[in-house]
Amino acid sequence: MDIFSPLVADDQLHANFKSIISPSMHAERAELVRWLDGFPDRDGKFVKEFQTTFNSSFWEIYLFALFNTYGFELDWAHASPDFHVKSQFGDFIVEATTANAAVGKPAEWEKKVPIGEAVAAKDFWPLNKEAMIRLANAIRAKAQKYAQSYVRLDHVKTRPFVLAIAPFEQPDFQYQYDRAIRAVLYDDYVDETAYCKNPDRFPDGPPSVKLGFVEKENGAEVPLGIFNAEEYRDVSAVLFSCTATWGKVEVMAQASQNLGFVAATWGGPGGKPRGSMLPRGQHSETLEDGVQVFHNPNAIRPLDPQIFRRPGVVQHYFDEHTSAWIHEERDRCLHSRMVNSMRIIRDEPESAVS
Repeated sequence: MDIFSPLVADDQLHANFKSIISPSMHAERAELVRWLDGFPDRDGKFVKEFQTTFNSSFWEIYLFALFNTYGFELDWAHASPDFHVKSQFGDFIVEATTANAAVGKPAEWEKKVPIGEAVAAKDFWPLNKEAMIRLANAIRAKAQKYAQSYVRLDHVKTRPFVLAIAPFEQPDFQYQYDRAIRAVLYDDYVDETAYCKNPDRFPDGPPSVKLGFVEKENGAEVPLGIFNAEEYRDVSAVLFSCTATWGKVEVMAQASQNLGFVAATWGGPGGKPRGSMLPRGQHSETLEDGVQVFHNPNAIRPLDPQIFRRPGVVQHYFDEHTSAWIHEERDRCLHSRMVNSMRIIRDEPESAVS
């Protein structure tokens, strides 16, 4: 499938798509083609959607590559939901979605500086609050879609249903780690702003608080802890990553001649973050780094944690045997990553973008 030869006029191409067809991105495009190998265009619209809307299609490509990395079998016999996945620990259904910018708010590709003023000042509340609102909106829409149509499909109704969501709702979205999504699903908000203002008060790290809800600009309340609500019991788990971005393509494109550095934050002992700053060629990252799976403790059809168990993949679930919450792999997971590249432009053959 040729996803790089433009199918529409230049003014209809997405800003992110325009940036990746630069001659300097030859090796990166080749890496994405590797991810894409074997991906079917079931409705004949995928290439155009990738070129004009980008993020949602990119997320589907990433998920496809992720499932292949795990060695899962994909059943394409049905048009929807997005993926029918077969693993050695059982089949499950995946619907992909993205959290996008609200009308009138800046889109992620309209970012003016590498890091916004609030995040640079370690005030994460504005970022996380907006993320909570947009993530909750996207999850609610897909849960309603399941209840209205998917649940009646024979290949869906008896299997665990997983929502795979990526946040692209604002500039700086890649710095939210799990703060917003944990609050949305479990009403468990890790207050890094409070910690950064007074670290001596919290020797064990940022405190977890229950907010109950967040308030939109119009005063409407957005409930948090939705996994406690009856209407979400059909959602077995949420698969989430804020690092499944073009930056992952860049750091995995080993043949790239582009120079630069990678600033990353990883989980350390007890989940406390540790930073790294390495030349681009020395930063090591796998496709699954940054993936988190949030299991619904009240799910009608639970997802087996063994399915996604792998080094660096965080899983949050309640262990009924110990009556305790488990946060697997949070001591060696990827929190965030920023790639600063100096692009080397070279001549390339016409076929290089195919």
